[in-house]
Amino acid sequence: MTKTFHIVVLGGDGIGPEVCDQSVRLLQQMQPHLDGVEFHLDPHDVGVGEYQRSGEALPDSAFEACLASDAVLLGAMGLPNVRYPNGKEIAPQLDLRERLQLYGGVRPIQLFHESDTPLKDYGAGDIDFVLVRESTEGLFYGRDAVADLSADEATNQLRISRQASERVCRLSFELARRRGGKKKVSLIDKANVLSTMVYFRHIFDEVAKDFPDVTAEHVYVDAMALFMVRRPHDFDVMVTENMFGDILSDLAAGIVGGMGMAPSGDIGDNAAVFQPSHGSAPDIAGRSLANPIAMHLSTAMMLDWLDHPETKRGAEALKAAVADVLSDPNQRTADMGGKLSTVEITDRISRSLDRQLQGQGSTA
Repeated sequence: MTKTFHIVVLGGDGIGPEVCDQSVRLLQQMQPHLDGVEFHLDPHDVGVGEYQRSGEALPDSAFEACLASDAVLLGAMGLPNVRYPNGKEIAPQLDLRERLQLYGGVRPIQLFHESDTPLKDYGAGDIDFVLVRESTEGLFYGRDAVADLSADEATNQLRISRQASERVCRLSFELARRRGGKKKVSLIDKANVLSTMVYFRHIFDEVAKDFPDVTAEHVYVDAMALFMVRRPHDFDVMVTENMFGDILSDLAAGIVGGMGMAPSGDIGDNAAVFQPSHGSAPDIAGRSLANPIAMHLSTAMMLDWLDHPETKRGAEALKAAVADVLSDPNQRTADMGGKLSTVEITDRISRSLDRQLQGQGSTA
């Protein structure tokens, strides 16, 4: 019996649609090779363009489709020069995280080639960790507050709840257990200053007792900014508050080649959205200059999350194809010092993907 997966596709703004289109192309390419699996792709317009057209950045029809889907594939959303009347950027991806309760922002960080990192003495596979960002509260909890620009001060609320903390910590320990390897979870906090972080650490330690086979440690966020550069090889899975994760995930991307190499999945109990960690980069939109690797790796994350033996096989084949292409340092887009266009590097990945799916492996 064929299993049909309903995947909502949200291209977004700027470079979002062009990188998303290339990943959809790879998804369609692999479908005939996956036994008993079918993808029903359901595109919807969201983001700045839709806001300018209808006044709604995330229309009810698109949200309902996401709610009913098996997964959501998202390009990138928002344009810095188009904002809501209160001055904030249009970011329906944040609305999706909160409304779908996508509490686990899973950000894998992997080095594919020594030429892609600014750090010395690191080669392919030497940097391989996952940053898990709690994505429904933290300092982002107060993002709807509107500052009175004539007042003497402005404040935001940082919220840490037991429910959100327990579930994101549990997700992180389960991920470390599945990854094998070091089997270590590092809590990134600021418990020496903030009472909310003391509470977060307390809940982390409670959850850790249920995973005696996984090492648990605490690292202050400022120290982690240093350690991520000095000794990234020491880490396996990290879990942290929303704002800390937002900042550190960019630093993490920087040590493996930049935002174009950083995939992500926003995971909930009943829904998930997969997107590159980068923004919409309107300055290069429509020129086929964007790096699609983060989008392709996000697509592989989605296939793995769908949890069917054949989608998992597709995920492994896509990741292997990306690694195969990136094993040649001359195969890079402009952001990484190369000359390949968005389409050209995807063409190479496409050819390798065929070989992976046919069991022939790399020709690099």
